[in-house]
Amino acid sequence: MGSEGDCNNNTNLRKPKFLCLHGFRTSGAILKKQIFDKWPTQVVDKLDLVFVDAPLPCQGKSEVEGIFDPPYYEWFQFNKEFTEYQNFDKCLEYIEECMIKHGPFDGLLGFSQGAILSGALSGLQDKGVALTKVPKIKYLIIIGGAKFQNKSVAENAYSSPIKCPSVHFLGEQDYLKKYGKELLESCVDPVVIHHPKGHTIPRFDEKGLESMLSFIEKVQAEINK
Repeated sequence: MGSEGDCNNNTNLRKPKFLCLHGFRTSGAILKKQIFDKWPTQVVDKLDLVFVDAPLPCQGKSEVEGIFDPPYYEWFQFNKEFTEYQNFDKCLEYIEECMIKHGPFDGLLGFSQGAILSGALSGLQDKGVALTKVPKIKYLIIIGGAKFQNKSVAENAYSSPIKCPSVHFLGEQDYLKKYGKELLESCVDPVVIHHPKGHTIPRFDEKGLESMLSFIEKVQAEINK
């Protein structure tokens, strides 16, 4: 919890609003639980987080089975090399519908498959191939992200630098760490929060918390100008 003084100073400030995109074969409810269980109130109380389920029912075994209750969903399907996608256009249309229905949004927060989408959508929007009916994505929170490997998607998503302010969580034991670093190279001045865990929503250490609060403060100042 912030101090009483903080609360009084911020009562009239609009909170940054993020659409939250969950991981493969999980759900909006699972991502919400993970974030609210792991992140302190001094972070989550400063954000307006909207959690939605992906459009497609889970088509196979979920890795969170036995840990979190079903139902589980997926944003799109992909091959082993992550170069071919099924239902990708349907996924982009659905995210736009969510942004129209629940928005307007300042940015996107994504974990795993949701983070890969979040990291690409700004570029896809700038190229006019996605999210053409909603305001520009201005901020990104990427947890366990990576880049799309399909050439046409990657060309549209990353050919220009991703200029919107972004914060990226990189886990030392995350199997996507190498690919998360590749995504960083496409971003202008990204904030990077390192953690010792694997592919998961991490808790904050003191340095990470400081970086996150600083990022939120910057976003809040910009949207309340």
